[in-house]
Amino acid sequence: MSKRVLVVDDDPDVRLFNTTVLEENGYTPLEATNGEEGLEIIRKELPDLVILDVMMPKQSGIRLYRELKTDKALKDIPVIILSGIAEKTFLRSQNALTEFGGEQVPPPQTYIEKPVEPDELASVVKKALG
Repeated sequence: MSKRVLVVDDDPDVRLFNTTVLEENGYTPLEATNGEEGLEIIRKELPDLVILDVMMPKQSGIRLYRELKTDKALKDIPVIILSGIAEKTFLRSQNALTEFGGEQVPPPQTYIEKPVEPDELASVVKKALG
């Protein structure tokens, strides 16, 4: 059975690009258009990997990442952040949430700034899945 990878991104073009790269490399893609929908799918499907955008409506990738990494049942699911914002900005936002009473969370396993080349994405996914 192929590994299931959830792509959480509000941009339909980015989702199409990511799911195409995943399919071409033998993975089964799942899709969510925002963090709220992503969390529902994660709880139901328990994907092998999550590719997560940061800036989205309803629930941002910042909050979804924090929820995943503080939930005992979900914290071991690897996450690749694929975003148009700089990694430094993402890490600062995580630190701010921790300072305001949130639980400390580890930095993402992999952080890629958009745009990404298909070969780079495929390589990072393969590495994340072992």
